[in-house]
Amino acid sequence: MTKLIFIPLAVFLVAFTIANTQAAPKNYVIDSNHTYPSFEADHLGGFSVWRGKFNKTIGKITLDREAKTGHVEAVIDIGSIDFGNDNLNKHALAPDLFDVQKFPQAVYRGTFSKFNGDTPTEIRGELTLRDVTKPLTLTIKRFKCLDSHPMRKKEVCGADAYTELNRGDFGVSYGLIEGHLPEVRLMIQVEAIKEE
Repeated sequence: MTKLIFIPLAVFLVAFTIANTQAAPKNYVIDSNHTYPSFEADHLGGFSVWRGKFNKTIGKITLDREAKTGHVEAVIDIGSIDFGNDNLNKHALAPDLFDVQKFPQAVYRGTFSKFNGDTPTEIRGELTLRDVTKPLTLTIKRFKCLDSHPMRKKEVCGADAYTELNRGDFGVSYGLIEGHLPEVRLMIQVEAIKEE
């Protein structure tokens, strides 16, 4: 009788131990020195493509690869926009484009929504730009984590994601009447360092 009681008790203890040693969600801080959301925007209805990036982004990522869950919050400093053209940078901050005095930040909040094994492949969320919030889904093209980054000696994860949006939906409508196309391709390289 003692053996019959002991066996299920042992199985329960082993299962309990395994359940409690599984990986918990990990928190990461976005590395601003290795994170640069970039974009491609039309000029004059196909005449050329202007490319630029934002030089300052902060935020946090929570990820549980075993449970296939997690979320992202990224805050982009609109004033850090960089086309590689000083005059265009200045105009981009003006009221008829990003209006940086009223709307200094863009914020993206999302949840990891698809995985390939334990690798996230999609984030569904919302982008707030110029005080307008719209759904925005990011496709993750590449994703990699290192347990010990060769320089930082900490766990670091990196990803490359992309999406497309209509800038007119967010009130960035300058030039649309003149024939500039509203579609903007957004590409995000991000690296994030695990919190201690």
